[in-house]
Amino acid sequence: MQSLHRLAAGAPLFPTMRETIETLEPSMIREVANAGLGRDDVLAFWFGESDEVTPEVVRNAAIASLQRGETFYSHNLGLPALREAVARYTSALHPAVDAGRIAITSGGVSALMLAVQTLVDAGDEVVVVTPVWPNLVAQPVILGARVRTLPLTAAGGQWGLDLDALCQAVTAKTRLLILNAPNNPTGWTLTRAEQQRILDHCRSTGTWILADEVYERLYYEPTENRCAPSFLDIANADDRLVVAHSFSKSFLMTGWRLGWLVLPPALVDGIAKVIEFNTSCASVFTQRAGLAALEHSAEITPRVVAHLQTCRDTLVPLLAQVPGVKVAAARGGMYAFFQIEGVTDSLALAKRLVAEAGLGLAPGNAFGAEAQGWLRWCFASQDPARLVEGVRRLRTWLEANPVR
Repeated sequence: MQSLHRLAAGAPLFPTMRETIETLEPSMIREVANAGLGRDDVLAFWFGESDEVTPEVVRNAAIASLQRGETFYSHNLGLPALREAVARYTSALHPAVDAGRIAITSGGVSALMLAVQTLVDAGDEVVVVTPVWPNLVAQPVILGARVRTLPLTAAGGQWGLDLDALCQAVTAKTRLLILNAPNNPTGWTLTRAEQQRILDHCRSTGTWILADEVYERLYYEPTENRCAPSFLDIANADDRLVVAHSFSKSFLMTGWRLGWLVLPPALVDGIAKVIEFNTSCASVFTQRAGLAALEHSAEITPRVVAHLQTCRDTLVPLLAQVPGVKVAAARGGMYAFFQIEGVTDSLALAKRLVAEAGLGLAPGNAFGAEAQGWLRWCFASQDPARLVEGVRRLRTWLEANPVR
């Protein structure tokens, strides 16, 4: 009877996809970018990547691997040499991590999804701190979890976390807490004291923590190793903590799709199984490129970070001079996240800026409802002069189109 009713109502006899996928919000960032891709007159700052190519030494390592014929499967968890190199790299920044706790993944996105697939069942409660890269909210939704968002609070262009509110939100019913710090898009970064309180609280509730720390090296505060605070600095190996990383940002390798997870030992075999049923393994030639990146990290990453700080310090003061704009310099990450007084629809504004000003930015509400009225500007530009020209276009457009 149900099938006949659906047919009579004009609906397909069989649904085309899961309802969760059918109702999943598409990426607003892509929506804006699609409106401007292919236009030579648009200055594009919408995606979270530099316009600088991957260093030659990294590219050459992949080329040499291909020339050797390394086009076959590797271990699910990655090449032993790369797992060991990641462990050494991590241990130089944080307390020692054994290579047996490292899983190599096909990108940071895959690392995060693998962690969620391994930890979350349909119906589980997941808390996500927002505004945040939309994938972190979508991934548990796709798996049928009950997702609750806990918003950061903004004041004068700066975002912060209400720790009391977080501890109230995370209870014994919460299976997983997802945090991204340094944060995309806000640049918000957890302090060591905040991390310790969160870890202690999650220990008491039995809640897993998934820490997306892909921006930890893109950190501009004066610390000994120019690295943001990490949960790895304070956690035990067997804590319910998974830390996700990527080669994308610190090594200019966004298109390579290579990342890793730092896991408690009890989770490693499970992750290996889930990798098998997702991607089998990362490609060997890509992993060889990752090895080269780590071998030359002392040359590559400090230069990348210094250039990004120059870009940040070029862009933010100029934005701050634009009437109606509220912005604060990010402590970490590669974004200026700013508010324009009077804006009530970030997506509509971002589309108009593409069409009418030739300026491509990401709409704030792509990252959470609390960021309506904000825009994200990726300042990872090989030529800082593009940032100066972008601000000129924004100011000129706002003068001609007052939003107040």
